[in-house]
Amino acid sequence: LWLEINKQMNVTIQNSLVKSYSYEEYRNLVTSLVKEGKTTGHDQSEAMIHYTELNEARLHRLDKTMQVTEEAKSFLEKLNHNYIWLVISEGWCGDAAQILPIINKMEQVSDAIDLRIVLRDDNEDLMTLFLTNGTKSIPKLIIIDKETEEVVNHFGPRPQGAKQLILDYKATHGMVDETAKIELQKWYLADKGVSTQNEIIALMP
Repeated sequence: LWLEINKQMNVTIQNSLVKSYSYEEYRNLVTSLVKEGKTTGHDQSEAMIHYTELNEARLHRLDKTMQVTEEAKSFLEKLNHNYIWLVISEGWCGDAAQILPIINKMEQVSDAIDLRIVLRDDNEDLMTLFLTNGTKSIPKLIIIDKETEEVVNHFGPRPQGAKQLILDYKATHGMVDETAKIELQKWYLADKGVSTQNEIIALMP
């Protein structure tokens, strides 16, 4: 049964990779959609378009300011295996806008990593394999061994500290509202991508 599940997973991943974007292609897609007053995904509501506009500015800033830590750099430079980092994302997702730029910078450090990005709503089968507590939470980074095509680990949708912040807020206020989202953005700002880097490296074989 496990072999069968694995085979099915491999087929789903391969199908998604065919439809995947490089980071540059993904950024260009989001930028061009914002100019048209649209977003990625099936929900073209005003709210989603507004979030995408905010994220576009955020991505632009983080692409310039995000830096890989010395510790992460030295680990990534020593990788002796090739990997595909497949990220499930959408333009409207605030966490994706915070995490993707640092994943991209990490990939640039190493010749052993090939970063590919797919859209959640266009890759339902893939998303279903990587649910978080039964929800389609993104971003989700899937670490794949390039030779064996096996999934070695996955990360997301948030680093531990950000996850805890939202859990605590929910426990106190009973919901995630705009204030919670602002607190979350502040957390990311202060963290400078360090937690994301440390947690991803810990997941690498």
